Formats: sequence, C-alpha cells, structure tokens
Amino acid sequence: MSENARSGRTSLWLIGALCAAPVVASYFAFYFAPPARHTNYGELMPTRPLPEARLQLADGTAFQFSRLKGKWVLLMVDVGGCDEFCQRKLFTLRQLRLAQGKDMERIERAWLISDDAVPPAAAVSAYQGTWLVRAAGSELLKQLPAGSSPADHIYIVDPLGNLVLRYPRDADPNKIIGDLTRLLKASRIG
Repeated sequence: MSENARSGRTSLWLIGALCAAPVVASYFAFYFAPPARHTNYGELMPTRPLPEARLQLADGTAFQFSRLKGKWVLLMVDVGGCDEFCQRKLFTLRQLRLAQGKDMERIERAWLISDDAVPPAAAVSAYQGTWLVRAAGSELLKQLPAGSSPADHIYIVDPLGNLVLRYPRDADPNKIIGDLTRLLKASRIG
C-alpha cells in the first residue's frame, strides 16, 4: 500500500470518528450522566389548598387567607418578637418580590405570627406591604409541612391557595428568585 493511500485512509477514519463523536457523546450523556430530573431549587410540596382558618391581622381586623387568592404568596412563620433570623426572612421576602420587576404586583408577602407578641414597630415600618397575620394555634400553622419548625422555612403559595414550594433555613435568595421567575413566567393565573 502506498503512502498516499495510507494517508487517505487515515484521513477518512479521522473524519468518520469526528462525525461519530457527537452521537457517541450523546448516548454516553443520556445513559451514564443523565440531567437532573427537576430544575427547581425549592422542595415541591404535595399540592393541597391551605385550610380556611379564621385569622386576624396584627391590628385586630378579621382575615381569611382566601383574601390573597389570585396572587402568588411568599409566606413565612415566626414569633411576634422577630429576632435577627426573622428580620432576615422579612428582608428576603421583600427583595424576592422587588426582584420580579414588572411582575412584582403579582406577589404578596405574608408573615404568620405564631404567638401573641406584638411585632416591633421597626419591623412593621421597614417591611410595609407585608400582611401581618396572627395565626397562633390556628389550623393553618399545623398544616404547614416542616421538619422541625415552620419558622425555619419560606413557603410559596400559588394563586389558587395551594402550598407549592418550601425553602430550607438560610436558602439562597438567588435560587429562589430563579424559581419564582419560572413560576411567574409559566403561570397564566395570578
């Protein structure tokens, strides 16, 4: 076999290998390195509506959670005294809503106060627009899934009143923003 023929055959094999490489790589990726089955950061909750409990706002006005139907709700639970962790959650809720830009009007924030303490005036004024809901002893608090305490989580409720996602203590706000952006983009309600 001549040197020219050998060089041509080698070139042909290299071209064939280059053409087959993407196909082989795709099979390898599909069978041995599958992509994640989900793209959400938060933990998906079994879809169920939150119970209709008779609640009160911090000012004593009667309140039912159905009042927020039609909006996405960022929900947190904490005591009225509001320690540093509580303040961080309130700040995070506000920033999550603001990060949605033109869609921020589709989102409400709610703080379920789990005791009878009065929230500090500084927290109330710094986080205007947050629903301050007295929920001590209510069925609503008992229905929020939590490993140790509902106060460790931030929850997202859909416009139909269903609990959808739960985020762990000290969750990454940037990843929550990603989840919220995808929800708002995909949703035709709320």
